Amino acid sequence: MAPTPLAAGNPPAASIDSPQAAAFRRQVLSPLKLRLFMLRKLPLAWLAGLRLTALTPEAATVTVRYKYLTQNPFRSIYFAALAMAGELASGIQAMMQVQAGGPVSMLVVGMEADFSKKAMGLIAFTCPDGAAIAQAVARSRATGEGRTVVCTSTGRDEAGAVVAVFRITWSFRAKKY
Repeated sequence: MAPTPLAAGNPPAASIDSPQAAAFRRQVLSPLKLRLFMLRKLPLAWLAGLRLTALTPEAATVTVRYKYLTQNPFRSIYFAALAMAGELASGIQAMMQVQAGGPVSMLVVGMEADFSKKAMGLIAFTCPDGAAIAQAVARSRATGEGRTVVCTSTGRDEAGAVVAVFRITWSFRAKKY
């Protein structure tokens, strides 16, 4: 008989959904509430017009549109605006998991990017790493040790072509009292 995670000295498996996570999703999926949050806590994201279009326990999608405030001199979206959208696609999932229990610090500790096409029009960044984030947060809470997760956010244009891929490294550490 295989040992259970607790018997083997491992923390319990992460539950990627909880009532607190569901309440968080309801809040941030409200366009007005999300805009007010961004205006207060992420003013550049608000100015750039980032939109959260989907959030589930497993994945999130954030969009950024080519417009005056996101443009570069080459008539495409400035890389920093793309980076904000790519980071928010993973960061909103991290915030959802952190909200669902005891206090946990979260911090971006690394970022890599690959750009494959000129970003014009509406770009949608999707990050499918909700389960890995939930597991890292749960393990940090269980052990008190820091955990890192590399999240991949892939940006696609309206035709479905990949424009950019961001790999954001998040660090999670449960706060001690």
